[in-house]
Amino acid sequence: MPKPVQKEIVVHAKTLFSGGRVLSDRWIVVKGDSIVEISAKKRPSDYAGIVTPAFVDPHSHIGMFRAGEPGDEQEGNDITHQIQPLCDPIRSIYFDDLAFVDSIDFGVLYSCIMPGSGNLFGGRSKVIRNFASHVGECEFLDYGYKMALGWNPRSTGGWKGDRPNTRMGIYAMLEKRFDEVLAKEAKSKVAFERKELELARKKVSKKEAAEEQSLLARERKLEFSPEELAILELLKGKKPVKVHVHKEDDVHYLIHLCKKYKIRASAEHCGDVFHREVFDSLRDNEIPVVFGPLGSHAYKTELRHAFYQNAKLVIESGVTFGLMTDHPVIHSSLLRDSLRYFLMYGMSTEEALHVISGRNAELVGIGGTIGRVEKGMLASLLVWDINPLHLGAYPRMVMGEGKVLREQRFV
Repeated sequence: MPKPVQKEIVVHAKTLFSGGRVLSDRWIVVKGDSIVEISAKKRPSDYAGIVTPAFVDPHSHIGMFRAGEPGDEQEGNDITHQIQPLCDPIRSIYFDDLAFVDSIDFGVLYSCIMPGSGNLFGGRSKVIRNFASHVGECEFLDYGYKMALGWNPRSTGGWKGDRPNTRMGIYAMLEKRFDEVLAKEAKSKVAFERKELELARKKVSKKEAAEEQSLLARERKLEFSPEELAILELLKGKKPVKVHVHKEDDVHYLIHLCKKYKIRASAEHCGDVFHREVFDSLRDNEIPVVFGPLGSHAYKTELRHAFYQNAKLVIESGVTFGLMTDHPVIHSSLLRDSLRYFLMYGMSTEEALHVISGRNAELVGIGGTIGRVEKGMLASLLVWDINPLHLGAYPRMVMGEGKVLREQRFV
């Protein structure tokens, strides 16, 4: 049977904010889940207003710390061991969390979720659709891993497993585990190469040699536990890691880790970084910052220097950065509100909106399909009737991958 004809949806962007630019009078044509055309040619439209890409929260625990549930039902941290890279945060979310409804209302359609920061190596980081109906359809990207430095992992001495109570103790534990896995991999590689040499000396056909090499490769992989394979995925640069870090000295330790192990990392939070030079060092070492949350209570010593004025240092340093909510520390729906601190220090409206859409999308690996309103991108966009950064603004139409999720027509 022929496929049904897909209905086009046309959006008139009286003003279009996308990719750090602002354009006037563009007609956006959506078909299926994608944007198929953007032009200045006038045509009848289904929706009209100020258009922005959907917003992306690059660091969140939405669905894991759930609204209306007692604290002992939260699932942000697993207390069994300091190093457990196999934990998948999607297995600890429920989509009846009311925070998902609020996030959609205010245009935050994607979140990168991860375990909390009670463990050195807490698990995986996954980009999800906040507008999914259930966990079976929520995963957008398996991004990488989550680690934590500083006070959080050393504060969990009452949990299970080995729990050093100093930073020197937990950092020694981390590097010891990394070194053990790398040594095992190096030893395995030597043994594999020796077997390959033995195979090369045998008089066998090319087909037999290929089959034998395939078996050797499988045998080598089976030498490693699932945990070790996950750690190798990080240490071999196949996946990046989001690293919780607040204080400046811990930031310098993160830079040391990246240099020593050649890992791809982002510095998550940096709330207590109050000297420009530290952000400069992150910039020079090509470590992006996922900054925030902004506007929350400084509830621990690690945040004693978490001044809103630090936003100025982030801008001036030129480090690549995005903004997080760390939901539920501040609610996912308040992502846009955090931009006010950057607007205070001269950031333009178009650049500010780009930070929480395109930039955040790039920082969690989905910038090729989400975060800009362009031909060929997924049609995840918002239509507003007033400036999106106005205090009273909220999107009158919310579209997620071609599907209208919220609607109040105002053509």
